[in-house]
Amino acid sequence: MRQYAAPAASLLAVTAAVLAIHYGLQQHSPAATPAVTQTVPARPRVKRTAAFTRVYIVQRGDSFSVIAAKTHTSVARLEQLNPGVSPTALRVGQRLKVK
Repeated sequence: MRQYAAPAASLLAVTAAVLAIHYGLQQHSPAATPAVTQTVPARPRVKRTAAFTRVYIVQRGDSFSVIAAKTHTSVARLEQLNPGVSPTALRVGQRLKVK
């Protein structure tokens, strides 16, 4: 058993040193203070199809006014391009013509 005493003692010392460094760094890390993050707005999901018709895929929380702002068009133009679509009953994944 004596032959394992030195390696076990050095392993214990290294483990203690690593844990001390780890906990010391955790106390001084920026994660301990609240960080300010900036969210980059996602690009609108606009798909180009034949004859330069642009299609927008409805996402959660979208309305005609939100889609119009994202695609740089007007609500009236969206209603004109999508006559069979009810502005109050949009579904996620629904495809709308935007230009």
